[in-house]
Amino acid sequence: MKKLIKVSALIISFFLPEATWAQVQLRLPSILSDHAVLQESSDCKLWGWGPGAQTLKIVCSWNDKDTTYVPIDASCIWEATIKTPAEPGPFNIKFICGKQLVTIQDLLLGEAWLCSGQSNMEFNSKWGLSNPVDLNTSANNSIRFFEIEKDYDEYPRSDCKGKWVVCDKNTIPNFSAIGYFFGKKLNKVINKPVGLVGSYWGGTCIQAWMPKESFESDSIKMFASNIEAWGWAPKGASGLYNSMINPVSKYKFAGVLWYQGEANVDSDYNDYSKLLSSMVTMWRSKFKSDLPFYLVQIAPWNGYAGIKAAYLREQQELASKNLPGVGMVSVADLVDDLNDIHPKNKEDAGERLANFVVSKQYFPQSEFNHPCIESWNISGSKIVLNIKSSDKLRVFGKNKLGTFQIAGDDKIFHEATIVKNVKNKIVIESKKVIRPVAFRYCFTNDAIPDLFDVNGLPLLQYRSDNW
Repeated sequence: MKKLIKVSALIISFFLPEATWAQVQLRLPSILSDHAVLQESSDCKLWGWGPGAQTLKIVCSWNDKDTTYVPIDASCIWEATIKTPAEPGPFNIKFICGKQLVTIQDLLLGEAWLCSGQSNMEFNSKWGLSNPVDLNTSANNSIRFFEIEKDYDEYPRSDCKGKWVVCDKNTIPNFSAIGYFFGKKLNKVINKPVGLVGSYWGGTCIQAWMPKESFESDSIKMFASNIEAWGWAPKGASGLYNSMINPVSKYKFAGVLWYQGEANVDSDYNDYSKLLSSMVTMWRSKFKSDLPFYLVQIAPWNGYAGIKAAYLREQQELASKNLPGVGMVSVADLVDDLNDIHPKNKEDAGERLANFVVSKQYFPQSEFNHPCIESWNISGSKIVLNIKSSDKLRVFGKNKLGTFQIAGDDKIFHEATIVKNVKNKIVIESKKVIRPVAFRYCFTNDAIPDLFDVNGLPLLQYRSDNW
């Protein structure tokens, strides 16, 4: 009987067209391709697809005598971990399975960063920068870009569309401007290759970037529904995570840059910290890494209702304080047009983000923190603020936007002025409030800060009340 089955199978295979029994092709995900930047001095995952029951050989040119052997399972999926050295390269990696050979070339080893969010992260030089890039002198082989093509899905995908390109005058205009300036500054400071993976879509809410599992918590579940539909961007829960983040969740990153929140101001201004914290926690679980997260606080804009943007910025700062490995920078002073939700000064924003990351991750002994209001007390008709800062704050501007406000028991805020500014201490008062009970600094939608420390960083917004 067994002989009969074997003979029958042989006869069937003889008459079937070749395409029906041809070997499964060896294939890599798009992010593992020519010109990629892999994380240096790390355990990096490589993965892909190939013929089941076969053994894959992986040969890295930085140590071509050390071959990695990987069995391919019945689902035709394989995964391996390699150790990368500190040398930058360029290198190549060969993947050999039977007679099939796939080689990825011109690989660099350095720092890989994921840049994600909505339109202020997507904003590129074609949109019009206040400080245009000199494209004729911008080529840098040590900076590489990988932009994930916009897509969405109900279920998590294993691959995405995109390709690695070298930084030059042809590729810079298409990539995130804040990402580019961040990478340029980081490359200059640490003198290592920098790979930037862009995954962004303008107008999208945070729920779209959160894995489905994020919404299993009772405190978060409600935020997955009742999302306003927009015709120009998918906002449904998890749709963008599935197509634009999950496919690169095995890739080794040094950290994540996150610039998003504008699309959540209207509905989630008082709950954004819950959403962001849940997203960060779940991304770390999916990436199987304690990914450092660095977020950009949304910028002043006069188009928001009420003072909802101030509440959301407060929520962003709250998340950065409550979660380990999460930092935040403000760009509130880098706005030149309050009628535009997209500040055009992405160069200073990107460099500020890079300086902040360097101080936290690469040279932790350096000081680069926003000054902030640490405590306060009432003294008669005045309020004394204790500032956490490396030096006395410098005053710029004339408080045209009423950056300081004081209120009494009636909860009506009036513009306040600075009457004393000494090292780490500011005294404010308002002639219209005799008995102050609360104060605010830059706590409006469009307030531009006018107090800075020696690093040129603005004093963060603040409110003493919980009204």
